[in-house]
Amino acid sequence: MRSMFDAIAARYDLMNRLISLGLDRSWRRRAVAALELAPPSVVIDVACGTGDLCRELTSAGHLAVGIDFSPKMLATARVGAVPLVQADASLLPVASASADGVVCGFALRNLTDLATVFAEMARVVRPGGRISLLEIDAPRARLLGLGHRLWFRRVVPHLGALFSDQAAYRYLPRSVAYLPPPTEIAALVTEAGFTGLRRRQLHRGLAQIVVATRAGGRPLSSRPRPDRSGENPT
Repeated sequence: MRSMFDAIAARYDLMNRLISLGLDRSWRRRAVAALELAPPSVVIDVACGTGDLCRELTSAGHLAVGIDFSPKMLATARVGAVPLVQADASLLPVASASADGVVCGFALRNLTDLATVFAEMARVVRPGGRISLLEIDAPRARLLGLGHRLWFRRVVPHLGALFSDQAAYRYLPRSVAYLPPPTEIAALVTEAGFTGLRRRQLHRGLAQIVVATRAGGRPLSSRPRPDRSGENPT
C-alpha cells in the first residue's frame, strides 16, 4: 500500500480533481466546517496525503498537523509551515488528549484495522473534541448509482493510465468494497469512545462525512451552522 501511494504522489491532486470533477475541494471544506471547532484549534489530519485537508484547516484558522505513512506523499505536500510526520494511523506519535480534533479524508477504506485507528483518534482527542471523517459513498438513486459505477469502474482506470498509474486507479475505485457499512462504522466509532455521531451524505451520496464528539467533555456551544446545500443528513 505504501509503495502504491508513493507511486501516485506526483499526480495525486490532479487525479482527485479529475475523478471527483472538482467536487472534492468543497467536500473537504465541509469536512473541516463539520468539526464546529472555534479557531485556532489543534487538528490532526490523519492520512493527510499531499495536504489538501491541512490547507483547508489552515484557511479556517486552525493549527494543523499532518500525518501519513507515505514519504513521497509528504514530500509532495504543499502546506507551508504545517508540521508533517511520517507515521501509521494505528500508532499516532501524538500525546494523549493533546488535540482538539481529527480529520481524515478518503482513507478509511485503505486501513486494515479501523477499530485500532478509531481508538487512536479517541486517545489523542481531548474530551469534548471532535472528529470529522470524509469518505466516498455509493449513491442509492438507480440512475445516479449506475453512472457512478460506470465512471469509477470504467473511466477512472483509463484516466489513471493517461495521467498516473493504471493499476493503482483500478484498485482505488474498487476499494470502496472494503469500506464497512455505515452501521458498522458508527458502532466502531462509538465503541472507541465517541458520542453524538452524525452521518451526512454529500451530493446525493457521492461522498459522506461522519462526525462525532469525544466523550467526557462539556457539550460544544451552539454555533451558526454552515450552509450544507447538497447534503442529505442520514
